[in-house]
Amino acid sequence: MLLLGLESSCDETGAAVVRDDGTVLSDVVHSQVELHAVYGGVVPELASRDHARNVAPVVREALSRAGVTLDALDGIAVTHRPGLVGALLVGVQVAKGLAWASGKPLIGVDHLMGHLLAIFLRREGESAPPPPEFPFVALLASGGHTALFRVDGSTTDAVHELGGTRDDAAGEAFDKVAKLLGLGYPGGPAVDRLAKGGDASVFPLEAPMSHGTSLEMSFSGIKTRIATHVRERTTPLSAEEIAGICASFQRAVTTVLADKLLAAARRESVRHVVLGGGVAANSELRRRVTELAEAHGITAHLPDKQSCTDNAAMIAYAGAMRLARGEHDAWDLVATSQTALPRATRKGRGKR
Repeated sequence: MLLLGLESSCDETGAAVVRDDGTVLSDVVHSQVELHAVYGGVVPELASRDHARNVAPVVREALSRAGVTLDALDGIAVTHRPGLVGALLVGVQVAKGLAWASGKPLIGVDHLMGHLLAIFLRREGESAPPPPEFPFVALLASGGHTALFRVDGSTTDAVHELGGTRDDAAGEAFDKVAKLLGLGYPGGPAVDRLAKGGDASVFPLEAPMSHGTSLEMSFSGIKTRIATHVRERTTPLSAEEIAGICASFQRAVTTVLADKLLAAARRESVRHVVLGGGVAANSELRRRVTELAEAHGITAHLPDKQSCTDNAAMIAYAGAMRLARGEHDAWDLVATSQTALPRATRKGRGKR
């Protein structure tokens, strides 16, 4: 089975052709980083307009690289939730047009489901280990989402949230701290790079919500502490100090993410853990999860870094799983900011 996937939930315009065994034949991404960098974050209206300008050439390039035409496809998959509604709408409308013109099934995909299943992608030249077996516990950490899930299968009703952030997503915290330190956008890669040469003892930070057995997380406080430190400075931060803050911040955040992931796996008696989302590309998080998992006799599955960030290959694969079950969508498929995945109930907070 061969599917074309489209992704436009935020600031990446993506199209990919993927087989239902996870083999990626093409994966084209047009990034909007330069467009939004001057603002220090994604501007929704600009993102939507840029998607509209670039989606057609991105789709043509994906088909060309895969050496296929629309007629060779078995379906058209597209991210339709969650994300920036205007940005999602571009992808959904293009997918509807392609599906109608080619007479192929239209398959809507939850963006979070795409991230959770990205570990099953197999890219050309990649000597990847065997994919995880169900069930597994996954940490999905990105700029918009940070949560732990038990994944018993490839359907949304087989995914259950175990815990998540009460406020900022981990990726959002990385970007905001980078902005505070004048490192530009996107901030995650810059913090990761500088942290490698930084001394975390220069500005010690404690991993947030690291005590107790809760699988909940919070990243607003650690971000605020850095903001306060920067604001109260009477002299500019030196390069050494900036690197130290990056090292301390990254250590604190990745420590809590890795510890909670392994705690969730042990609580669920699951022997496989998976990373997903843009923060899964962070070198310190990958190292910590690998070491902790090995120490507890658990197998850690880390996706290729290209599969961590937003991409259409994961959407095509998740769509293929739906189509294999005989599922597809009607022409009234809509773009929405709400995910279909269940939310954990927080005491005193209701459902998120």
